[in-house]
Amino acid sequence: MRTRTLLILSVVTALAILLAGGVLLLQLSNQEQASDSIETGEPATVGDLEITVFGATESGGSFEVDVQIAGVDDDLSGFGLATAERSLSPVAAAADGRCSAVTVEPQRCVLAFDTSADSSTSRVLVVRRGDEQLIWSQP
Repeated sequence: MRTRTLLILSVVTALAILLAGGVLLLQLSNQEQASDSIETGEPATVGDLEITVFGATESGGSFEVDVQIAGVDDDLSGFGLATAERSLSPVAAAADGRCSAVTVEPQRCVLAFDTSADSSTSRVLVVRRGDEQLIWSQP
């Protein structure tokens, strides 16, 4: 192949890539927010779960979120804490006032997360039920 042909092909390829990138940006800009937010003190529904977040505290390597949860009898597998470094699951060990499962009846309890190995300050509670997801971050 001649040099001129190669240059023309490379320019056409670059234009095709640029066009594809522009189309992708347009698609992303028209998308809705991936997750709705939970407002502090306001009940929210995600799937078959109703949750109210009252606040959170962090001390001694533990991040504790004060919640009221109700729905169906289930475990806490849909709850997580996203930090800048990792994603954490709730502490499953039973303790006084700590959430250990979701029940049909509303219960006010604390979701505890072990943050002792996490040096970041970013904390976002993520609640997933089925195809739905809600997030809460401390103001």
